[in-house]
Amino acid sequence: MDPHRLEMLLELSRLGSMRAVADVMHTTTSTVSQQLAVLAREAGTALVEPDGRRVRLTPAGRRLADHAVTVLAAIEAARLDLDPHAEPQGTVRVAAFATAVRQSLLPVLGALAADHPGVHLQILEHEPAESLDLLARDDIDLAMVYEFDLAPATFGATLDTVPLWEADWGLGVPAADEPVRGDAASVLGRYRDSDWIVNSRNNSDLDAVRRVASTAGFTPRVVHRADSLELVEDLIVAGLGVGLLPEMRPLAAGVRLLPLRDPRMALRAYAVVRRGRTSWPPLALVLRLLAER
Repeated sequence: MDPHRLEMLLELSRLGSMRAVADVMHTTTSTVSQQLAVLAREAGTALVEPDGRRVRLTPAGRRLADHAVTVLAAIEAARLDLDPHAEPQGTVRVAAFATAVRQSLLPVLGALAADHPGVHLQILEHEPAESLDLLARDDIDLAMVYEFDLAPATFGATLDTVPLWEADWGLGVPAADEPVRGDAASVLGRYRDSDWIVNSRNNSDLDAVRRVASTAGFTPRVVHRADSLELVEDLIVAGLGVGLLPEMRPLAAGVRLLPLRDPRMALRAYAVVRRGRTSWPPLALVLRLLAER
């Protein structure tokens, strides 16, 4: 099988459109169609099928696209081995939560632009469950996700995870409130009768809060859900409730952050990829840069 045709099939699995493949590979849609037809004859089975006005990969096409990742990565590795000065090239599609974009991806973008101009990032902002769904459908190459250590996530056997960083979170309350001494259960227990604000697209923070609150003998009354930390702060300032906020982030005027210790409320960030994909040089480079930061 011709590697160039395998690359077209892989791009079709990622982009979902013959025209998009043609644009990326600087050719015509008819050429892409013809080359994929030749690849189907080489494979001995249909690789694409009609899907309305577009096409989609058949099950065999998806399996071959998975193999294409390994084959093309091996070819790229051989090229780099024979030419140690060769630079990785390609676009890495990343889905990440907003804090990871700001804290991790933006510095990596700068490093790529300065030292590895052939590697580009396509960034999508998503919460962990959404990112993992995109990864499972092969719509992205890399998912950046998080969990609270009191509500650990589970990752499938087909995924590889790379720990990146962790950060302590505390309880955001109105600035006029007095500090609370004691462990995390004592802090949360002070607000047993308050309304609570939790994430609108992820339940990890709610699960962590419930676990600590249960030791204080109450269940938090969740009234508001907000994805934006800025909006959480606005709701706290307006007196509409309390909610978790990261300690490393500057607070808005009118918000006090009560530290949570014993147990600590820590968020852990991970990079997640499909198993076997890390041999692709552009993805391996991005993972290395993320781990270094």
